[in-house]
Amino acid sequence: MLSKVCSAAVNGIEAYPVEVEVNAGWGDTLIIIVGLPDAAVKESRDRVTTALTNSGFKFPMGRTTINLAPADVKKEGPSFDLPIALGMLAASEQIETDQLDNFVVVGELALTGAVRSCKGVLPIALRAKADGKVGVLVPADNASEAAVVAGLQVIPIQNLREAAQFLEGEIKIAPTKVDLAKMFEHSPDDEADFAEVKGQENVKRALEIAAAGGHNALLIGPPGTGKSMLAKRLATILPPLTLDEALETTKIHSIVGLLAAGQALITQRPFRAPHHTASDAGLLGGNINPTPGEISLAHHGVLFLDELPEFKRSVLETMRQPLEDGRVTISRAAGTLTFPAQFMLIAAMNPTPDGKMPHESKSSPREIQNYLGRISGPLLDRIDLHIEVPAVKFREMAGEKTGESSAQIRERVIAARQRQIARFKERPKITCNARMGSKELKQFCDLDEPTKELLKFAMTDMNLSARAYDRILKVARTIADLAGAEKILGDHVSEAIQFRSLDRQMWG
Repeated sequence: MLSKVCSAAVNGIEAYPVEVEVNAGWGDTLIIIVGLPDAAVKESRDRVTTALTNSGFKFPMGRTTINLAPADVKKEGPSFDLPIALGMLAASEQIETDQLDNFVVVGELALTGAVRSCKGVLPIALRAKADGKVGVLVPADNASEAAVVAGLQVIPIQNLREAAQFLEGEIKIAPTKVDLAKMFEHSPDDEADFAEVKGQENVKRALEIAAAGGHNALLIGPPGTGKSMLAKRLATILPPLTLDEALETTKIHSIVGLLAAGQALITQRPFRAPHHTASDAGLLGGNINPTPGEISLAHHGVLFLDELPEFKRSVLETMRQPLEDGRVTISRAAGTLTFPAQFMLIAAMNPTPDGKMPHESKSSPREIQNYLGRISGPLLDRIDLHIEVPAVKFREMAGEKTGESSAQIRERVIAARQRQIARFKERPKITCNARMGSKELKQFCDLDEPTKELLKFAMTDMNLSARAYDRILKVARTIADLAGAEKILGDHVSEAIQFRSLDRQMWG
């Protein structure tokens, strides 16, 4: 007898349907899996047969052929265990049901018959809804993740026998439901706060501008000045994720398997801080079967690179295209995949090899230039704000005075972002000032003649590139948004130019 079970797999960050066909025939007892299965899928026959026996079902006798269609796409991972087992039960007439066409089934089986969690459940649930399915049968640990997809019955499955009884109608399982509004309720009381940072008011102002416009920033200063402390608090002033952003971010983390058991949705902007020993594949994604890297895991959030010159130059150079395009394309012999990578790059570094400012350093000018030369000009041009982080004075450290809280700064950031959303409402792909292209710069960053002359003088005097010119305009637009100004004024441009001054002081 032939049976069919609907399942799904993930390619990139999107899911595609997989039909599990099971044919029970005569002959020697043998189980064959076809349809380009990888090692984990081939091993499922041993897991499935043992789980069937331990769940009280009969061992399948005769020749059983299992086909995973489409047959020309490689199938990976153990998530086909449950649909294969249900298909074998239906093919051997151990269960009778007409519900197999209505549900998409995924899950890994333990030898006891228990259903274990698997990766990529959210994109699979989204695909099931797009294909018009009634619902999905998923591991209980993944049920909350799938339940964020509205209009889909999400049936949490604990074990194989429970799945079989549900499909036959012997038992009823209440679909899992989640409260999306409650998920986005968040109390920042337990988070780090900008109020904890003594002094560094100029740096806080720069990070507020970076958060308001989605700009990349480079923090330069001696060790112990609070660069890492400031960077880690940046996430507390970023605007909240929208539902669409949360879904897209959660899909990426689900594919990599970074969601905790029972976690439904990522509602806080991610903050990723890879070590400087990270490889190209670790940062951008890749390996034999391409998976998202750190820059994709930081999608809609912050990627913090501490000790920037310590990263391999080849690794840093591969980031240039994602910084411009907001996505990373990985090409392998098996095919090409594109992962989203719209992140804020926040980097930190010492000004010289010994950590001191150039005029205080004992390093020779050649050693300093070699150290700074590890960061290429094209990469530096893609960083909007170059921020000097000076040593904190003793009276600021010892004083009782605290700065503004993250909540106060965040209110201004959200207000500035709302102005940008209104400005770009006809261009939904542009989410903030940092994402403006040439057309948007021309339309929304018009300058009067005195301000143009000021910018022209700065460009000539500092010998800045054309890309740096665009960055200054984008930052000036954000400063104007924070001030609630419709037009960019000379004061806004002057402040934006200050954040390129290190081009001349250090790399000039």
